[in-house]
Parts: sequence; structure tokens; C-alpha cells
Amino acid sequence: MTQSTVGDYLLQRLREIGVRHVFGVPGDYQLEFLEQLERTDGIEWVGNCNELNAAYAADGYGRLNGIAALVTTFSVGELSALTGVGGAFAESVPLVSIVGTPATFVMQAKRTVHHTTGDGDFTHAAKCAREYTVAQAQLDRDNAAMEIDRVLRLCWLFKRPVYIMLPSDVAGQRIAAPSGPLMLPEPSSDPGKLATFARQAGDLLQGTNSVAVLVGHEVDRYRLAPQVIGLAEALGCPVACLSSAKGVFPETHEQFVGGYAGELSDPYVQRTVERAGCLIAVGTEFSDAVTGGFTQHIDQSRVIELHPAAAAVGGMRHGHVAMKDALQALARPQYRKAADIAPLSERRREAVIEPVPSQRLVQERFWRQLAAFFEPGDVVIAEQGTSYFGSAEQPLPRDCTFVGQPLWGSIGYTLPSLLGTMLAAPDRRHVLLIGDGSFQLTAQELATVLRLGLNPVIVLINNGGYTVERCILGADAPYNSIAPWRYGRLVEAFDPHERAVTFQVRTEEELATALGMAGRTRDRPIFVEAFMEALDAPESAVRIGQAFAATDYHHAAA
Repeated sequence: MTQSTVGDYLLQRLREIGVRHVFGVPGDYQLEFLEQLERTDGIEWVGNCNELNAAYAADGYGRLNGIAALVTTFSVGELSALTGVGGAFAESVPLVSIVGTPATFVMQAKRTVHHTTGDGDFTHAAKCAREYTVAQAQLDRDNAAMEIDRVLRLCWLFKRPVYIMLPSDVAGQRIAAPSGPLMLPEPSSDPGKLATFARQAGDLLQGTNSVAVLVGHEVDRYRLAPQVIGLAEALGCPVACLSSAKGVFPETHEQFVGGYAGELSDPYVQRTVERAGCLIAVGTEFSDAVTGGFTQHIDQSRVIELHPAAAAVGGMRHGHVAMKDALQALARPQYRKAADIAPLSERRREAVIEPVPSQRLVQERFWRQLAAFFEPGDVVIAEQGTSYFGSAEQPLPRDCTFVGQPLWGSIGYTLPSLLGTMLAAPDRRHVLLIGDGSFQLTAQELATVLRLGLNPVIVLINNGGYTVERCILGADAPYNSIAPWRYGRLVEAFDPHERAVTFQVRTEEELATALGMAGRTRDRPIFVEAFMEALDAPESAVRIGQAFAATDYHHAAA
């Protein structure tokens, strides 16, 4: 029987399921595993500036690649990464978190070693990780093969992080090599329950004169966009999306009407979604940030909900009904309704503006000018805040991917995530939209982007602090201000080869010049610093701030 080490077994399985890059920070408890990784063909180590950034990068990688892997050291490293792992859990991103731990005999003897609390308990961090992962394993020679395969299958099935403790003395222990490729599970349906669902859903569809489809992020995570397009075309109905699923359904499609965000929606989109006789909600999650602060007015009795492994009709849940099968069951010509659709591509033709030379940059016009810069196939990464809300309102060309974090909302996420998306999809152009406050949280990962020779377009909004927080409370408060940085100089410091091209822009003409250079340049990174006023924000950000203020603790206590 062919032999393998535990570490090599894990690496082989990661490579089989599509992992080509592993993110992390080295630590002495996982150096043996990193040595094994260095000897493994087809997987590259990507060293990050800190563990939090590594987790964010893995999240971005997992969204485009389908799965990601992260390596940190015991306790101090993994806890640093936990915010990023939690974000992947919240946003349904499959991520394998591998933690190098002290040797098995050290933990059994409860020795007082570094990176511990000194009490002999080696489970503190693992207990934290359990809250943000769908499966956990502590490897030894006897269970390694079975446990590795188990947690990887669950990571793939549930599209959530998993947690593997790899003791330093176990990585090199020899076990039987895999006897065949790892078979990855997909959600499946119980035939009887699927038939019951299809019958009830069919009755609702037959009894209405109008249908609309609303797309959520689970469609993207389970790679079911083609099936959703097929459903929409079979029914001939209008399609909207939550901002968490922006770009999943082609925004140039003649049936796409726009983004839905409750009362923050375009009135036509709001009417289309909320007044539909039957709304098919595919993979949706109605969080505050994507619904204008829970301002959706949707009658659940008229909703067909589809999720990865369950469905519902009028609020009646049907377990063991896979989204893929449910989509196929609903895509029937007898459910087609006559629909007069005003697609977004026609309604927003006037949205593109011509830059005015002396016009200072303002949010209302800035995002429309930037929208004209997007090209088919772009990956647009938008930081939670003014960048997210401003860009989410703009139409995307075909084949674009939109990356944001509206549920977890951890500021600073997008800069390291950019690193991950670029490594996952190196042949596409990647455009990062980020505010100065968020940039300062994870700025050092720009050094990794530049070290690896990657060529993103980064647009940084310099407005002196946390404008999205100012929309909630403390418009003029000092706690919402940040230290002024010379961002262009920072790029120079991180770029010893002097490849990056930097711009400072204050007017629409200057922005047009910078974007023109970015549009013509693919072999150098472009960094655009755009100056705007501290209290200038997209209308949607202002309104969502008001909604948050109405429900957050400070106003509830007033």
C-alpha cells in the first residue's frame, strides 16, 4: 500500500478539490507542514502580513475559486484570523482553516509552552473556532485520513469554514495514501418531498397572473446562476437581485430590472418585487444592510423560497429539497406569464455622465462616472460603507463579479480580499473600491499584492474617516476621524520596484484622466486617491445610516 505523511495527505486532498494557493503566516507549530507544502506541486504558499489579512484573502479567493485554505499557528495566530473566518462563515464561503498546534505529547502532558494561557488547557481557541465552523477535527495518525476527508466534504457541502488542528508531531507521521479521488457531496432531494414541493409551488404559480424572481448570494456560492437564468427565461418574468448577489444574474439581460433593497430600491424594482403575485426568492437572506434596514414589504404567503437543501411555499417548509432540483421543477412553460418588463439596461442608459472639468468630486456623480469605467469580465470588490452602497447602485457589464461583505461588514476586508480574488482569477481585471478608514485597517497587505507582481486598479476615497459611521451618529465627532496619511507615499514604500502608477484626483476631469490611464494599462498597478468631503455620501448610505440609527442601542436608549 502506498504511504503518505499526514501533511502530504491533506495537501493532496486540498489540491484535488481545487486549492492552488494557501494563505497564512508561518509559526513554529506548523513549519513541518509548510515544508511539506513547499515540496508539493500545484499548490503555492502565499505569506501574508498578518493572520487576519490572510483570512480575508482566503475569503476572497474562496468566492471566486470555490474553496480556499488558510494556515495559522496555534492560539495567537488562529485567534487573530478568527474575524476573517467568522466573515466566511456568515457569508457562506468554504474555507479550510488549518491550525498548527503543539505536539501531541506536549498537549497530553499539559506543559506550559508558548502561545498558551499557561493553565494546561489547549482547547480555548478551538472552542472559539467551533462557533464559526461547521466541522472540526484534531488529527492523529489513526484518524487523519478519515477526518480530513470528512471535514473537507462538509466544507464543500455547506459552503462554510471547517477547522483542522494539526499537531506538529503528526504532520510527518506516515499513513496510507489516498486510494482514490475525494468524492465531494452536493445537496440532494428526497423524491417524495421534492414532488410535494413541486405540486404546492405549481399551484401557487398557476393561480397568479404575475411572477418575479429575486436572487440572493446562495445562488453564487452553489454555482447555480445558469439554472436561475434558465428558470427566468422559461417563465419570462422580471428578475431582481439583492446587493449581496449583485452580478450573479447578468445585469445586461433583458429580464433584469435592478437591485432590490426594500424602500431604498428604485420604485419600479420595488413594485416589481413586492407586488408580484408570486415571488420566487432564490438563495436570499434578508439582512438589514441589503434591505434598507428591514424595509422590505413582502407577503410571505406569495413567496416560493429556494435554499441549498430546503424550500418553502407560502411559509410551509419542505426539507430535503435541493435548490438545483427545485429550479428545474419550476422551469416549466405552463407557469409562464405575460410580463411587460422595463429592463435596467434600458432604464439606466442616461445614467452615464460626461465629466465636467472644474466640477469637484461628489458622491452623487462619482459613482456614475466610475460605472462607465467598468468593463465586461471585471471583478469589482467594494468595501462596506460608501464604496459598497455607491457601487451597488451602478449597472455592471456582462460577466462581472461583485464582491462585498454586507452581512458580516468587517471594515478593512476588501484590500486583502483583493489579493485572494486576483490569485483565484488572474486573467481578469480587478477593481478595488475602498475608503480611507477601511484602508488603514489592512493597508500592509498592499505590500503582498505588489510583491507578487499583481496589477489591480485601486480607487481610494479620501474623506478623512468613517463617513458611513457619520451617517449613523457623530457626524462631526472626532471618533469618526482618522489620521491623515500620504497614501501615494505609502504605495511607494510598499513598491520597491516602482511599478505602481498613482494619482490624486479632486475633480471629474482629473478622475477621467486617471481612469483613462487605468483603462489603457494592464501591466502595472494603478492607485487612484479621490478626495471628497467628509459628510458627502450616497443617498442609500445616508438612508441606511438613518435606519441603523433608529434600531441601534444609542437611539433605543434615548
